[in-house]
Formats: sequence, structure tokens, C-alpha cells
Amino acid sequence: MKYRLKETFDQIKAEEELKNRTKIFISEKIQNDTSSKAGTAGRSIRRLAPVFVCMAILLIGSYWLYFTPAWQISIDINPSIEISMNRLNKVISVKSYNEDGAELADLLDVKYKNYAEAICQILENDDIAALLSNDEILMIGVIGNDETQSSKILADIESLAEGKKNTYCYCVHSDEVSEAHKMGLSYGKYKAFLDLRALDPDITADDMRDMTMREIQDLIDELSGNQDNAAEKTGDTDSNTHHHTGKKHRNSHKGGE
Repeated sequence: MKYRLKETFDQIKAEEELKNRTKIFISEKIQNDTSSKAGTAGRSIRRLAPVFVCMAILLIGSYWLYFTPAWQISIDINPSIEISMNRLNKVISVKSYNEDGAELADLLDVKYKNYAEAICQILENDDIAALLSNDEILMIGVIGNDETQSSKILADIESLAEGKKNTYCYCVHSDEVSEAHKMGLSYGKYKAFLDLRALDPDITADDMRDMTMREIQDLIDELSGNQDNAAEKTGDTDSNTHHHTGKKHRNSHKGGE
């Protein structure tokens, strides 16, 4: 009897020790597996790190390339707006320079589209068409640093504007535009402002911001005529004094009559 009880207790003790050893074994196994997996994952991450870096650089570079302006197109008739486009010739922004320009910008659906489509939308806009029918003047300027590409864009725009009455196209280097923007003018309006201020030094950017290009040109013609007349009268009274006054020639290409 005593032998059986001892044997029973010994068996129970053995089972408990087996259980404890089993628990320890399983615990160690889990820890080893976890460490092994963590080590494998760590090694995988370290191997993939250069790939992640390259992908990040590629994404950032692509974003920078797409949203960095490469050229602008100044549209002036009143409205006055400027379209910025990237190196892929896609429109990335439209900026207005007066109240009429803001209204036109709101109507246009050109963002992320090719600049040619933007120009077509503007030329086909009912308000722009009505203004041209009323003998207003439309100036379209290509602004950029790359003369070759700017000339190509200009040729495309001239082709699109062919046959449009009183529509003129021109090219200008980007360096000439910063002063226009400081004054809150599109380059087309700024260009006309310089012509006008040469004839009337008292004229300000605010005076002409909301004038149409036709009104500005008519004022230039009027002031030029007055100066021509004054020069002729002075020449008549003093034959020894020579005066030369004339209209400033536009550095532009006529799109059509």
C-alpha cells in the first residue's frame, strides 16, 4: 500500500516537472522564433531601405518637376491673366491680375491640360470673342528662359490664333517679368504701361490696371500724336532744333486681321 502511494506521488511529481520543463521549452521556443523573425524582418528592412530612399527621391523629384513653372503665357485684353505651365507643357496654375481676369479664370477648365487646349478655351470664350468683335486688342505673350522652346510655343499659339481679329503674339525672357509682378501687373499690361509712361510720366499702374488693351493703345496713339504735333510746331519756330518722336514699335507678331 505504502509503495503504491509513493509511486502515485512520484508520478504526480514527474508530471509536474514535465509540465514545467514543457512550459520552459515552449517559452524559449517562442522567444527564439520571435527573435529570429525580428532579425529576419530587420535584415529585410535594411536590405529594402535603399529601395525606399530611391522611391522617395523619385516621388519628390517627380512632384518638383511637375509643379515647377517653366513657362508662362500672358493673356491681356481685359481680362488680364497669366497661365503657368511645367516642362511637360501642362497648365499648373492660372493667376488673375484684375477683377475681369478673376472672372475669366473661374470659367476656365485648363488645369493639368496642355497649354494649347487652354489657349483654345480662351479664344473660344464668349466674352473674349465679343470683345474682339468690338475691336478690342488681345495680346498673348510667351514668357520663358529657353528661347528655342519659347519660340516653338509661340508658333503653336500663332497657329491657334490665326484669323483672329486684333490678336497679337510675342515672346519675352523671364528676367523682364519680375518688375511687372512687383507692380501687380501681368506682363502684357506692364509692357503697355512702359509704352504709356514714356509718353506720360505721371501715369501709374493703378490708372491702367482695369483699362482694356484697346483703351491703352488709343491713349498711346493720342499722346504720341500730341507729341508729334508739339515737335512739328517747335521745328517750325526753330529750324536749328531737331526733334524725333514716334510710336514705339511692338516686338510682336500679328496673329491675324
